[in-house]
Amino acid sequence: GDYFMIHSKSVESDLLKFNKGKPFMLSPHPVYNIFGPASGKAESREMIKDKFGIDLGNEKIILFFGYIRKYKGLPYLINAMKEINAKMKVKLMIVGEFYEDEKPTRDLIDSLGLKNDIFVVSDYIPNEEVKYFFCASDVLVLPYIDATQSGIIQIAYYYDKPVIATNVGGLGEVVIDGRTGFVVEPRSSESIANAVIDYYKKDLEKEFSRNVAEEKKKYSWEEFITNIMKLVDASKN
Repeated sequence: GDYFMIHSKSVESDLLKFNKGKPFMLSPHPVYNIFGPASGKAESREMIKDKFGIDLGNEKIILFFGYIRKYKGLPYLINAMKEINAKMKVKLMIVGEFYEDEKPTRDLIDSLGLKNDIFVVSDYIPNEEVKYFFCASDVLVLPYIDATQSGIIQIAYYYDKPVIATNVGGLGEVVIDGRTGFVVEPRSSESIANAVIDYYKKDLEKEFSRNVAEEKKKYSWEEFITNIMKLVDASKN
């Protein structure tokens, strides 16, 4: 009666090494819908201005969201902002609690002269306010240097938000390069910068958002439960 649910191909390859013929299935994490329905971009930016004192105006906005830890590769994104802003004006929102000292991050932002281009919200964000950051942004950027997968992409997909992610762990399986976002080299601020610049120069938000809306059907709870039921049946045979 044993069976396995796995969420990425990188986990699948590990499992195959020790799985003794028990049924298993590759089934992605469902999208996370606990943060409430989407709100419009303008309305979301108003909410952020009211609640957090950050005026995003009509700027191009990219988002980093989630706990800040070494493996998230945030310095590569901050360095990329220097390269991006040499070509076009873009703002970055870093939203998440620090699992380490904040000072090196803030020092890096200051030393690159990016204080006016990067907003850091390091407080705990209540569930009902999470959506405003996703809905106010144009694209989510995950500069991770290591990962198995990230539930943050599932939040972005719930709000039809494209994602630029590094090719580590299972991220490149969930983000479809050139369709729902871009998959870039890890540990390279240049590759992140190029993807962000490309995204805006080619005005890809609408097209990629439509593709996300289509792609996320795979990530519904119905699909997930159907896969579990198939797996339960297979384990009985």
